[in-house]
Amino acid sequence: MKKILPMLALRGKYIFPNTVIHFDVSRSKSIRAIEAAMQNDQMIFLNNQVDPTIEDPGIVDLYGVGTLAKIRQVVKLPQNVMRIFAEGLFRAELTEVYEEEPFFRVEIAYNHVEQQPFEPYEKEAMMRTVKESFEKYSNSWSQLDQNIASYISMQLDLDFLLDQLATHLPFSMEDKQRLLEEMDLKRRCESMMILLEEEIELMKLRNDIQQKVRSNVDKNQREYMLREQMKVIREELGETNIEDEAQEFLDQWKGLNASKEVKEKIRKEIARFQAMGGNGPESSVLRTYIETMLEIPWEELSKDSMDIDRASEILDEDHYGLEKVKERVLEYLAARAMSGRKDAAILCLFGPPGTGKTSIAKSIARATDKKYVRLSLGGVRDESEIRGHRKTYVGAMPGRIVDALKKAKVRNPLMLLDEIDKAGKDQRGDTASALLEVLDPEQNEHFQDHYLEVPLNLSDVLFIATANDLSTIPRPLLDRMEIIEVSSYSENEKFHIAQQYLVKKQMEANGLTEKEIQWKEDAVRLLITAYTREAGVRNLERRIGQVCRKAAKDIYQKKHRKVTITKRAVKNYLGNAPYEWEKDSLKDQIGVVHGLAWTSVGGTTLKIEVNVMPGKGRVQVTGSLGDVMKESSQAAISYIRSQSRKYKIKSDYFDKHDIHIHIPEGAVPKDGPSAGITMTVAVLSAILRKKIYGNLAMTGEVTIRGDVLPIGGLKEKLLAAKRLGIQKVLVPKSNERDVKEFHEEITEGLEIIYVRTMNQVVKESFVE
Repeated sequence: MKKILPMLALRGKYIFPNTVIHFDVSRSKSIRAIEAAMQNDQMIFLNNQVDPTIEDPGIVDLYGVGTLAKIRQVVKLPQNVMRIFAEGLFRAELTEVYEEEPFFRVEIAYNHVEQQPFEPYEKEAMMRTVKESFEKYSNSWSQLDQNIASYISMQLDLDFLLDQLATHLPFSMEDKQRLLEEMDLKRRCESMMILLEEEIELMKLRNDIQQKVRSNVDKNQREYMLREQMKVIREELGETNIEDEAQEFLDQWKGLNASKEVKEKIRKEIARFQAMGGNGPESSVLRTYIETMLEIPWEELSKDSMDIDRASEILDEDHYGLEKVKERVLEYLAARAMSGRKDAAILCLFGPPGTGKTSIAKSIARATDKKYVRLSLGGVRDESEIRGHRKTYVGAMPGRIVDALKKAKVRNPLMLLDEIDKAGKDQRGDTASALLEVLDPEQNEHFQDHYLEVPLNLSDVLFIATANDLSTIPRPLLDRMEIIEVSSYSENEKFHIAQQYLVKKQMEANGLTEKEIQWKEDAVRLLITAYTREAGVRNLERRIGQVCRKAAKDIYQKKHRKVTITKRAVKNYLGNAPYEWEKDSLKDQIGVVHGLAWTSVGGTTLKIEVNVMPGKGRVQVTGSLGDVMKESSQAAISYIRSQSRKYKIKSDYFDKHDIHIHIPEGAVPKDGPSAGITMTVAVLSAILRKKIYGNLAMTGEVTIRGDVLPIGGLKEKLLAAKRLGIQKVLVPKSNERDVKEFHEEITEGLEIIYVRTMNQVVKESFVE
C-alpha cells in the first residue's frame, strides 16, 4: 500500500511497530510536519537521520526505511518545544519526495514485502530461542528494569516480541536501523538472536574486566601499605629515600657550572621529582633525566695547548709525510692564538682506507692537549642517534653528541666523526640532515638535543670527520666542512712508515725486542711491492704482524734465539708473493692498453682489451661497466670512424667487422670519465694491427672531435702505475699544474707526457 504523508526526521530516537514512544521536537520544519499531520488523520512518517548532528538535513541525509506512526497526543512545552506521543504502526519505505519545504511531504509504501513462510513448529522454536537468549541477557545486566523484562517475557507473538526487544535494549543506532529495515520476520528473528548473543558475550567480558579492576585496586592498596611500611623500615635503617636523593641532586646542582636557563630547568625537574614521592614509572624517567643533565659539562673547558712548535713536533713524531694536513692544523692553532677566538674548525679528512685518517685525529688531539672522543657513524640511519629521543618516550636517551661530551667531561674536546660518508637515512629520519646543525659554526652554538630540551653549546668542539668517498655525502653537509685530502702513499712513504712505526708497533704487540728480531730493509720493501697492493698501509701492517707472529712462535719453541727478517725469510713465512706476476705482463701487444682509474680505496690499473673479427658492424662492451664508460667507448668508435681516411681504414670496414671491448675482472663494477683515450687507442690498435708499448699507461677523457679532457685522482693513478712497473704515462695537458704540486718521489721513475689531442696520444702509443 502507498500513502502520501508529512515526514519528521528523528535524531537517534527509534520507534518500531507495536510500540509507543514520546519525543520532543523544536525545529520549525518538524513542528510544521506535526501540525500538518494533526490537521488530517494524525498519520506521520517517522524516519531517522544518518548523522544525528546535522541540524537541517536534506533528503540524502535520511534513511530509506522508517516507521508509519499515529500521533496520539501533543503537549506544548515552554521555549517553543512540543512533546509528541506516537504509536508505531508499520514499517514503511520512502518511495518519492513531493516537498522539502516548509516540511517534508513524501510518498511511502508499507506491507508490500511478502514474508518467507515458516516450517511447522519453526516459529515456536524461534520464539523460545529468543526468549532464552533474552533471559540470559537480563540476568547479566542488572540495570534492566525487571518490570520490562517480565513484560517482554510474557509476549506470545514473535513479531511483537522482536519489536519490543529492539525498542528497550541498548543496541547501537546501526543495529536498530538494520532491524527496522528487515521486512522479513524470519530474517529479523535471526538478526535479533545474533545481536543478543553478542551482547551476552560483551556483558561477560565487561564483568571480567570489572573483576580484574577490583582486584588491581585491592592490590594497589596492599602495595601502598607495604611501601609505607618499607619507608618506615628504611628510615629506621638509615637508608636513602626520595628526600635524600632530591637533596643530593640539589647539592650537585649548586656546584654545577652552567647557564641560568639550564640551572633553572634542572631545579624545576628536581622539585617535580621530590613532589612525586618516588612512586610510579615517571619518577624513574625523571631520575635518569636529572642525572644526565648534571653529568653534562655545560661550561667546563680544558686548557688547550697554544705551543705551535710542540704541536709540530708531535705531528712529525706520530706521522710521516702528510704535509698538507699538518700545515692546516698548525694554521688553525696560529689563527686561534692570534685572534683569541675559540671558534673551532670543522675539518674532513678524505682519502682511501688505511691512510691514517683516524690516527691523525688522535695526534691532533695530543698536539692541542684536547680530550679525544670518537663517534662511529658507519651504518647510522636513525636521526635520534644524533639528536636524541624525547624524554617522554619509553627508553629515551640523549644523542651520541651528548654522550660523547659526557665521556670527555669538557665542552671543548676533539670529536672525531668517523666514516661520515657511510651515515644513511631511512623511515626514522636522515642522519646527514641532523648533522647539518652540528657541523655549522653559525648554528652549533645553540644545538638542540631532543632529550635535553635546552640548547647545548658546541662551538668550542673541534670536529674532525673522516670519509672514503665524498660523492655519498649530501652537498649541504659537505659545504659545511673543510676538505683535506689524505691521498695514497708512495712506496717510499710506505717504507718509512713501516720502518718508523709499523715494525715497532707489531714487535711490541707480539712481545718481541730488537735482541730477538731484526728487520732488513729489502724485506720491508718486498712486503710493500709483492705482498700488498693498497693505497694505505693497513694490509702492510697485517703482513708485518703476520711475520712477527711466526717469528715469535719460532723463538718461543726455541728453534731460533734470534730471527733476522730477510727477503728469503719473508717468502718462507708468507709463501709466494701474490703480485709479482703482474710485471711480466708489460709486453708490447696489439689491442691491449693499460688504463688508470681512481677508486675509493686508491688508484688502480685497468687492462683494456679489444678484439676485431669479421661480422656485421656490431660493437660489444663487456666487463661490468657503468653508463659513463659505455659512452666513452661509443665516443672512441665515433672518433675513429671520423678519422678513417687519415688512418687508411676502408669505408665499409665497420660494416663488415665486429668490435669487442673488454675490461677483465667482470665481477667488479667499473665506471668513470677517464678511460676515453685508453679505449680509443686500444680499438685503433686492434683495427690497424699495430702494437702498443707494454710499459705505457694513460688516463684522460676523449671527445668525438679528438680532444683530451682533464681528469681527477691523478696522484693515486700515478702511484698505481708505479706499483705495476710502468715507466711511461700519458696525462691530459690540463692536469700539468696538478703534477707540479706532487712530491718528486711520486713522479720519480715515470716519464710523464702531456697530451692535448688524440693525434699526440696515438703518436706516443704505437710501437714504431
